[in-house]
Amino acid sequence: MTEQEIAKICKALGDENRVKIIKMLTSGELCACKILDALSVTQPTLSHHMKILSEAGLVSVRREGKWSYYAIQCDSFSAFKSVIGDISCAKQCSCDCK
Repeated sequence: MTEQEIAKICKALGDENRVKIIKMLTSGELCACKILDALSVTQPTLSHHMKILSEAGLVSVRREGKWSYYAIQCDSFSAFKSVIGDISCAKQCSCDCK
């Protein structure tokens, strides 16, 4: 995963409504109408949030008639979690600048 992809995901998750959406999707695919009912946003605002999450590779969309169904993109999320999981805190400075 590139630094650009990581930054795009972090930016997408930088909004509390988008974090709420991701949490909702952890239980499985949801219709946009169910997500809309759970949030205090308008339909155009929800569409904007879903576009950002989709462009970041975090969610996929499946259209069935006039309805849109969203799900977490497991491959992208797994890669992102792996990158974040590899970050650790250094106990001491490792440079020779003393």
